[in-house]
Amino acid sequence: MTKVALITGITGQDGSYLAELLLSKGYEVHGIVRRVALEDETHRLFRIRNILDDVTLHAASLESYASLFNIIHKIKPNEVYHLAAQSYVSYSFEDEFSTLNINVNGTHYLLSAVKEFATSKVKFYFAGSSEMFGKVRESRQNEDTPFNPRSSYGISKVTGYFLTKNYREAYNLHASSGILFNHESPRRGFEFVTRKISHAVARIKKGFQKKLKLGNIYSKRDWGHAKDYVEAMWLMLQQDNPNDFVIGTGKEYSVEEFAKKAFAHVGLNYKDYLVIDKKLMRPSDVETLLADHSKAKKILNWEPKITFDELVTSMVENDLEQTKN
Repeated sequence: MTKVALITGITGQDGSYLAELLLSKGYEVHGIVRRVALEDETHRLFRIRNILDDVTLHAASLESYASLFNIIHKIKPNEVYHLAAQSYVSYSFEDEFSTLNINVNGTHYLLSAVKEFATSKVKFYFAGSSEMFGKVRESRQNEDTPFNPRSSYGISKVTGYFLTKNYREAYNLHASSGILFNHESPRRGFEFVTRKISHAVARIKKGFQKKLKLGNIYSKRDWGHAKDYVEAMWLMLQQDNPNDFVIGTGKEYSVEEFAKKAFAHVGLNYKDYLVIDKKLMRPSDVETLLADHSKAKKILNWEPKITFDELVTSMVENDLEQTKN
């Protein structure tokens, strides 16, 4: 029997990789988008343009309970992957209200719709974030590390995590949360610092840009590849029992180190092009995040395969190709 999967956020970085993974495993894949218009193929749908004929898209909004309920009732999914969110941390400082509304209410609506459809038949995945840990008190963060978020985005993800946990315990829902540390790829949005760096490096190398402006270059993050991380999502929903897992590499690098490697890949010294712009500093920042993914390694048999160097190289090479085109 063919498994049916529903992905919110299918047009995003993680959603596109997850859709490809599920299709390769023989799933019938459905995705939620705000509206279905094929003329968006070169813009909103560009990450899934190569699989548009293989997936079914449904128009719905995380702000509309009825639209979510109707889709779940219609397609009767075996697995629901909730990836959609206002996920840009810096923007969450500019618009806290929409960040909390979309991320918290959207998660609540989806959980409720799944529960009302069939508690025992549907497996639910919630995309948590390392930003939930915020200003950490421990050198490595695992599933028992206290949350201390430093942004409305982090707060919204903590709320979504506890909503998921509550539905699991109160309604016997197979609901798991993946607390994912930073994961990047050539499909990363331009608003994120890693893609901002790789794109600028490509443009500077080609002579289209002179400088790269960044904020806090000393922030350290545990950076992995999104393609590895969506496999962990899938593995969580293949378990007999739901659970929560930290997903990361166990290695951390600063923003400065990311920039240094990116520029070095094209034979340039980052110090000649990097400009620190205080306007890009966040009101409250998270200085360091480092994953302890030993639980995922033990239970899911999951380990990251793509190295930091390979990640940076792939992003720069992709942007060099795009800049050429």
